[in-house]
Amino acid sequence: MAGNSYISLVKENKTYRKFWLAAFISMFGEWFNTIALFLIILKYTDSELLLGILMAVRMGSFALMQPLFGLLADRVNRKKLMIITNIFQIFLALAFIWVDGPEDMWWMFLCSGLMMALHGLYVTAERAALPNIVSEEDLTTANALDSATWSTALCLGAFAGGLVVSEYGVTVAFIIDSVTFVIGTLLLIPLNVPQSFDKASSGSIITSSLRDIWIGQKRIQSEPRLFRIIFAKTSWNIAGGGLAGVFLVLAGNNIDFVGAALGFGIFFFARGIGTGIGPILARQIFKDPEKWPRLIGLLIVVSGMFYLLVGLSLDGPLLLTLCLVTLAHTASGGNWVLSTVLTQQWVEDEMRGRVFSTDMLLMSIGQVISTISAGYLIENGYVNLQQGILSFACLMILSGCIFTIWNPKQKHTTHAYTQVA
Repeated sequence: MAGNSYISLVKENKTYRKFWLAAFISMFGEWFNTIALFLIILKYTDSELLLGILMAVRMGSFALMQPLFGLLADRVNRKKLMIITNIFQIFLALAFIWVDGPEDMWWMFLCSGLMMALHGLYVTAERAALPNIVSEEDLTTANALDSATWSTALCLGAFAGGLVVSEYGVTVAFIIDSVTFVIGTLLLIPLNVPQSFDKASSGSIITSSLRDIWIGQKRIQSEPRLFRIIFAKTSWNIAGGGLAGVFLVLAGNNIDFVGAALGFGIFFFARGIGTGIGPILARQIFKDPEKWPRLIGLLIVVSGMFYLLVGLSLDGPLLLTLCLVTLAHTASGGNWVLSTVLTQQWVEDEMRGRVFSTDMLLMSIGQVISTISAGYLIENGYVNLQQGILSFACLMILSGCIFTIWNPKQKHTTHAYTQVA
């Protein structure tokens, strides 16, 4: 049976509708926060390295806790986890109001790290829960819509956040972010989210977390096709983290006829359009799942090629550069949804949280390396903005070629990693 359309899925599945809306509203507000933080760093320090460190702190916090988050998502009620993380973020979003100079950077980094750790727990629980609230036929549609929703929130949130910060300042942006978490929490409370539990995974969380990390890693390593797509996504982040998290911010800061905050919003708006279009096009064009593994490598190559053109177009018309950014992230958005659906379909429910946590751990580590490297290279004069973009784009193309060539055959195996000797 064919899956529902996007509109039908949202309209007919009440649980998914509220689940989806809660995520969208929270993500929308999160981009107000992100744009405000970019402006604070460049306003108070004018440091490209600190910009890279901010992204590294955020993604590092996201990464270091992923093994524990995967365990929690498999052993604790996922809906409750999402509600608790939202409640904490209501107050953390307001804590940024006290950042008022370069001497407060430590506080900003601390709050950013805590918020990103909580966001990581939310995302892990959300992705692990998704196959339990939509049918298998609708899973590709739901994942495409989930990615498109993130992209729409990026488009609207970054652009609106840029306008708000430009007109009203960062304090208003932080208040708006806090309010969106309140709304998201209220939407989640009445939902019924089914979940099965792995009874073999028991005992205290501290003593069993290392065992469960090992289980998740062994599950990935047991299946070459799964191992490949997870490391393919990581390879995109090793280059894409610096490109999207540092170089695009600096490109927005260099737009002469608008303020820095709105410049950030414009480039991230273009990025969001691409990551929104990509999953939708991938669902419509690539209908044969047997071809998806090889396409994942090819889409990384395509994304890198468009970023190569972004670097070459910096001195040209702004509209051309923005269109190329959109196309680069259209390819990466398609890659994201195909790899996510394959992972969800290949991994059993009671293991899914741990596998996704390992996936996000590796991607986050890649992004930490990428953003710090990009900020360091720019600040110390080893590369200018254009050279940085070209170098990282070539790295992305190279990694995509490797994962296109490496295409292991599917192995049909019985997995029993919940039983540990």
